[in-house]
This record gives sequence, structure tokens and C-alpha cells, in this order.
Amino acid sequence: MGKIKAMLTAALSVALLASIGACGTTDEADNNSASGKATTSSHPAAFDVSGIKKDPAIAAKVPESVSKDGKLTVGMETSYAPGEFMNEDGKTPIGYDVDLSNAIAKVMGLKGEMFSASFDTIIPAIGSKYDAGISSFTITKERMQSVDFVTTFKAGTAFAVKKGNPSKINPDDICGVKVGVQTGTIEEQQAADKISAECKAKGKKPVDVQSYKQQTDAATAVVNGKIDVFYADSQVTGYAIKQTDGQLEKLGKDTDIVLQGAALKKGSGMAEATQAALQKLIDDGTYAKILKNWGVQSGAVEKAEINPAVSD
Repeated sequence: MGKIKAMLTAALSVALLASIGACGTTDEADNNSASGKATTSSHPAAFDVSGIKKDPAIAAKVPESVSKDGKLTVGMETSYAPGEFMNEDGKTPIGYDVDLSNAIAKVMGLKGEMFSASFDTIIPAIGSKYDAGISSFTITKERMQSVDFVTTFKAGTAFAVKKGNPSKINPDDICGVKVGVQTGTIEEQQAADKISAECKAKGKKPVDVQSYKQQTDAATAVVNGKIDVFYADSQVTGYAIKQTDGQLEKLGKDTDIVLQGAALKKGSGMAEATQAALQKLIDDGTYAKILKNWGVQSGAVEKAEINPAVSD
């Protein structure tokens, strides 16, 4: 599977804000120069990477085939908020993967250049059309046969409830509660099959799965009290919490966690350069600020690894 979801989600942006009257960003987003963020009406602004300096030692690791034009070209499938999706203009890629790509490029002394592409066409074009593929790629053994990976994020699934958890739902026991999911997602199948089967085995009622066409509809239904729980990919849940200005809160911890990473030309040296650049951003705190800007800090990795051990 490409990304965690079976069906890509649309951006949680204007629709969510309009439906529940949220303000979009927190007060901290108003401090532009200090925090690297700026106020926006529908989603966080792109993180300001202008203050990131070139690291000569890391730049020296970048293969000449990449550095000679002064650009880091990145392929991404731009329909997966908050990782990578299009701004309201329909032309500008935004999201935490975009910000990470630009930050990595700055450390390398390059300018990041994002290209929107179909998900399944990105990896085959790495090393020719793109210098990297940074698009919520789950790291798998099969993919590592074709490209090198550097870990950038850990993603799973997560629940959210209305602020304060008024129904007092136990994250370890959601049997019998109304759970909102997006139609066609892994979460829909897990709630209807896996979790419900576990409930029945305990002699309890199965989960009452409420399927919605869009994630925004499910999140709004929780805020309005129509359902009890919102269930989605961990980064989507975190983004929904941020976009509702705290009208939602996470229930329990992320589960079913997998590693995601930047895909790079195998054996080219780009993995070593990218690993060094990302680790620098992790160590100096920039990485954490970027993830927090998008409400996805729970997916932070502590160490950038090249071709990490994975189960499949």
C-alpha cells in the first residue's frame, strides 16, 4: 500500500473551518518571524525556511548530479493533507513534507522545487526526473529494492473525541460507540471488522461505524455531537485537531505505526546527504517546529535512519 490510507484524503481546510466556525490556527501562528509561521485563514502557513543556513560539510555530500543545477527536485502526490496538498490557488504544494523538503534543500545549499505527480510514478522517476520522492511513502522491503530511504516520519492511526471527552470514552474500549471514518479507508475496515470482532469476542456490542465521504464530515460530526469518535490516520487526526482550534482532542495513543521516508536514488550518496541534513534539522529543533506547525508532532522520529529495519 502506498500511503496508510486506501483512499487519499482531500485537504482538511476551508470546508472544515466553515462548517464548525473554527479560526484555523492558534495564537502562536501570529508571531511570524519568531516562530517561522504566519497567520492564515484556512491552514497553517508554510514554515519559513529563510533562516536555515547551508552546512558546507553536508553540502559536500550531495552528488554533483544533484547539486549542479542548484535545485533539489522532489516528486510528491499532492492530495494528502497535511503531508502534501495544493494550496487554495490549486498550483502551490503545501504541507509538512513540502516544508521538510525545503528545509533539507536549504541545509544542502540548494533550492527546493516540488513537482506534483501520480503516486505510483514517483519512485520509478527518482534519479532521472526527481532527486527525491517525499510523499508520505511507507518504507517497505519491496520499495528498498528500488530506492534508498531516509526516515522522515512515523505514521499510524488515531482516535479523536470532542474536547474534554464528554462521553468519557475509554481509548482501550470503544465497543458500542459511534465511530466516524472516511469511506474507503483502512480505518473504516478496521473499525467494522477488526475492532468490532474484538468487541464481539468480549461479549460486547460492535463498533457503530458511521461512514462519511470526507474526513471533514466525520470530524465535524464529532464536534457537533452526532458521533462519539473520529478515526483516521494519525497525522490526519492531528491536523483535524489543529484546524478545529482544539474543539477536538486525541483519545489514547497512535497505533499501527509504520515508518515513512524520503525515497532516493539507490547507491547514489543522496541517502547519506539527506540523512545528515535531516538529522541536523532534528538536532537543532527545526524539524519539531515544522511538525508542530501542522499539528503532527506525534509523528516525529528521533533519528533519521537510512534503510531502517521494517517488518514487511
